[in-house]
Amino acid sequence: QVQLVESGGGLVQAGGSLRLSCANSGRAFSTYAMGWFRQTPGKERVIVAAITRSGDSTYAADSVKGRFTISRDGAKNTVYLQMNSLKPEDTAVYYCAAQGLPYGSLFQYDYWGQGTQVTVSS
Repeated sequence: QVQLVESGGGLVQAGGSLRLSCANSGRAFSTYAMGWFRQTPGKERVIVAAITRSGDSTYAADSVKGRFTISRDGAKNTVYLQMNSLKPEDTAVYYCAAQGLPYGSLFQYDYWGQGTQVTVSS
């Protein structure tokens, strides 16, 4: 079973940085794509960034491109989201996601973490 646990959220001032981590304590996920999503109250969960199983291809939403970087460490079964130049509009609950099958797409996911709060003050 895949079990995703996020960490690294918190409160930071605008312009600051945070690094989120997502550890998979279940089966090895090296063959599946992983992603980060975020959600604010009353809005849908939206994709922020994603990475292929090999790590050789990534996606970043326009709103975070150039500021956020996704990466993964297969040996540690962990995916990271480095967030720089944070803005108040980045405030959200951030969720880690994993694919249960190799869909060939970075936008379809089967497993979710519990979420971690990121708050950016102005």
